[in-house]
Formats: sequence, C-alpha cells, structure tokens
Amino acid sequence: MESLNRITFDSKIMGGKPCIRGLRVTVGTIVGLIASGHSKEDILRLYPYLEPEDIDQSLSYAAWRVEEIDLPLAMQ
Repeated sequence: MESLNRITFDSKIMGGKPCIRGLRVTVGTIVGLIASGHSKEDILRLYPYLEPEDIDQSLSYAAWRVEEIDLPLAMQ
C-alpha cells in the first residue's frame, strides 16, 4: 500500500478525525463530495489550498478503512 503521508490525525483538529495535511478538511468531506458527484476539479476549486494528491490519498485511505474487519464484541 502506498504511503498515506498526507492523512493526519490530531485530537485538536476536527476532533481527531482523519484530515488532509493537518488542515481542517476531513477525509470524510472529500469522500462525501466525490460521492455526491463532484469532480476532482470541482473540489480543487472549492478548496484551492488542496492538491490533487490530497484527494487521491483521501480516497485510498477510505478504501483501506472499508477493508478493515470489525469483530463484534462477545455478548455475556
């Protein structure tokens, strides 16, 4: 898997959600924009301080998270 060096976590920024380069733009925001039909170009216009690699890594991170396996807690 490629290095996700643009995805950061800081409990003081956006409640610790995965963000792009320490900015107040979450991976969820980017994924949501893509899911609602915005193109990469649209997002870069909306957030001019982002770079194309930021969007690529956001999507890679989201895809990686979906592949994680959640195990249910044993019920007592």
